[in-house]
Amino acid sequence: MHLRFALPALAALLAACTSYGPGALPKGSSVAAVTQTMGPPTGEHALPSGGRRLEFARGPFGRQTYMLDFDAAGLLVGSQQVLTEANFNAIQAGMSAAQVLSLIGRPAKTWGISRQKQIVWSYRYDSTPFCQWFMVGMGYDDVVVDTAYGPDPLCDDDDFSIFGRGIFRIGR
Repeated sequence: MHLRFALPALAALLAACTSYGPGALPKGSSVAAVTQTMGPPTGEHALPSGGRRLEFARGPFGRQTYMLDFDAAGLLVGSQQVLTEANFNAIQAGMSAAQVLSLIGRPAKTWGISRQKQIVWSYRYDSTPFCQWFMVGMGYDDVVVDTAYGPDPLCDDDDFSIFGRGIFRIGR
């Protein structure tokens, strides 16, 4: 009896997840059309060409962030999911906080390490089959000091589970 209700709910949930991204937004779409479809951006960054990049952090636990680039006239020229190891590996010591935000967007979590005078920016991402996150050590001067990969704490918590991906909380 419960399965009859669970399957349509699961199908609706999965369908909703696919609408997180820009999907079939055509190139040449206006900023207004994009924000009407995707909602307000979670960040905005200037592009060297005079255009702008809008950030849309999405997904369960922030595992996807889409950057949509617009030309100086405000028309969409491209989009990409930026939480990838290729983008993470492009982050180097000496980069500014603004450069990191423009490349991969806002972090899922931050915390300080006072003895090293750093704020750690952590990014969850789909790292199938591994459950890890990417970390950027940001100095108090907003300059990257170092980067690292490590295990995502959500996956190490025995209270979280769905196929080992830390999606739903299970009570004790």
